[in-house]
Amino acid sequence: MGTHEHGVVDATRRTRLALERTYLAWWRTGLTCFAVSFAAGRLVPDLSRGANWPYEVIGIAFAVVGVASTAYGYVRNREVGRALSAGEDVPSSDQAALVFAAFGVILGIFTAVLLVATR
Repeated sequence: MGTHEHGVVDATRRTRLALERTYLAWWRTGLTCFAVSFAAGRLVPDLSRGANWPYEVIGIAFAVVGVASTAYGYVRNREVGRALSAGEDVPSSDQAALVFAAFGVILGIFTAVLLVATR
């Protein structure tokens, strides 16, 4: 095996390891959303004096983002893994990035409003 071939094998191995780390990051994001979901939907209402429904809504929304993150991480991992095996490139999805960014912005705004409104 020549130097060039060894470098290609090394680069592929590093890329596969990076793919695995990225997949695990999607999982960590999903698990974090589940923890925030539980805290917002179950723990915070028990500590507050107001209506529970706004906290339950935001808890459900965080759970949805957690499910979406975990599912998208799997799909993306599979797509990129197949493309890597075929020697192809898979560009990132602008649509997925937009959806996750939109959910993040909406949840952030809703959380801020909820914090200010329930003083």
